[in-house]
Amino acid sequence: MDALQSLLTDINQLIPIINHWFHLLSAVIWIGGLAFLVMAVTPGLKKTVPKEYIKPITDAFYKQYKKVAGTLLVVLLFTGGINLHYVNQLLLSQTGEAVNHHAKYLTVFFIKLFLVLCLLTLFLYTVIFSNPGAEAEEEDKEEGYEAIPYQRAALWIGFFIILCAAAMKHLHQ
Repeated sequence: MDALQSLLTDINQLIPIINHWFHLLSAVIWIGGLAFLVMAVTPGLKKTVPKEYIKPITDAFYKQYKKVAGTLLVVLLFTGGINLHYVNQLLLSQTGEAVNHHAKYLTVFFIKLFLVLCLLTLFLYTVIFSNPGAEAEEEDKEEGYEAIPYQRAALWIGFFIILCAAAMKHLHQ
């Protein structure tokens, strides 16, 4: 009980824990929601709903999802920066050197950051350039219509981001 009490009263430990929890929670909600859309909603709609209703239904899902995803991406970027600060402090206390002297960690970090930027680019592209006009009717006729544009690519990028996060977690301990 004393260990729990000391953890809860030591703000220097509590802030990084809560920040990392928000970071993980945001990633789980984002990737879980995307995985659900890719693996369940889109195939389920294609099998059970007449073609003319798929686009209006998926557009409704996407309208809600892009609000959630946009918020989550901002939270992930913000909490990720704070996590990097606390990892830097941890490395300084353990090794006497800052994160910029740990080549493996930085390599994986920059790969992860590149993938996050790719994901952000896909998200912003679909938000900025979504055209519900005549182009949408052509997409509706296509067999490969996706509820969220580039959803499979975004899901795979998300999987690799999580892989990088797992590697980073073990590279600084």
